[in-house]
Amino acid sequence: MNGTAWWSAQRRKAVQPHKPAGRGQTAQRARMTAGTIMGTVILIGSMIAPLCAQTYPGKPLRLIIPFPGGGGGADYVGRVIGQKLAERLGQPVVIENRPGAAGNIGIELVAKAQPDGYTILLTTPSLTISPSLYKKLNYDPVRDLAPISLVAEIPNLFLVRPSLPVRSLKEFVDYARANPGKLNFGGSGIGSSTHLATVLFMSLAKVNLVNVTYKGSAQALIGMLGGEIDVIVIGPTAAMPQIQAGKVRALAVLRNERLPSLPNVPTIKEAGIDNSEVTTWYGVLAPAGTPRDIINRLNAEWIRIAAMPDTLEKMQNAGVETMSGTPEQFAELIKAEIARWAKVIKEANVSIE
Repeated sequence: MNGTAWWSAQRRKAVQPHKPAGRGQTAQRARMTAGTIMGTVILIGSMIAPLCAQTYPGKPLRLIIPFPGGGGGADYVGRVIGQKLAERLGQPVVIENRPGAAGNIGIELVAKAQPDGYTILLTTPSLTISPSLYKKLNYDPVRDLAPISLVAEIPNLFLVRPSLPVRSLKEFVDYARANPGKLNFGGSGIGSSTHLATVLFMSLAKVNLVNVTYKGSAQALIGMLGGEIDVIVIGPTAAMPQIQAGKVRALAVLRNERLPSLPNVPTIKEAGIDNSEVTTWYGVLAPAGTPRDIINRLNAEWIRIAAMPDTLEKMQNAGVETMSGTPEQFAELIKAEIARWAKVIKEANVSIE
């Protein structure tokens, strides 16, 4: 018996006439009918879910990137993911850049999209920073989105201009404490992960640096080369040519492992500041309510893609480390990051109206 015939049979049973009964019998029959209906719904759901997984995807997917196009980190990672997912799924993956409000416009679009697996999101730590930075958001990152997988990570470097009389992070901290409010740091905007990484560093190291805001990290790096700022936290891709040319000095890498490309640069913990690791991660999510079979399918496909040599090569060429994991692991990361940045933002009194 197919699903339609089975449902019709159950419906006929539910509406069959019956003899009048007493009050107790009526209540019992009502409970039995409710139980039958509930069992029917559950069974139908169990029959439909595998069917969805077998037929998905039946049309192109949209991958929303809540940041500008043009080769930035998120845009590059998103296009690699889109191309490889299209190959695996047999359907086009259309990239849509929806920038604005530190990523919130694009994130909200996905949070409110139909939870059918055809609209997915690639985002960054901004997802976990915004809840504490903005007084009002039109989405909840935990309630309204379903994690699929962490997909990539870019480590950050702590750089100083080489004319500063410091050769290590400890020397920098001592120098900054001796010159409070006289050193500037640059970043890509208030509330960005690199800005908050420096705020966290200042709190832990007990130093006072003055923020100089730029439109982006690339502009901040140019500012350092021009002597406008003394410190910047930035990824290695943009910084490496300047490091190799001796135009900037790397004092630490803000993660728990050294970079193979900079083996002599210590981790931030090795340099003396604990609990200050900050990387720029990238993750893929769907609207909450997306069928679990579809979430599992997309997760499994990404795990396969992440292990492909050409994926690893494309990511490495851009200074990006390929990552993967379960939806549950990504969900835990999101919750931990929300709590972490809430504390940093509150203690530093950072806000955006």
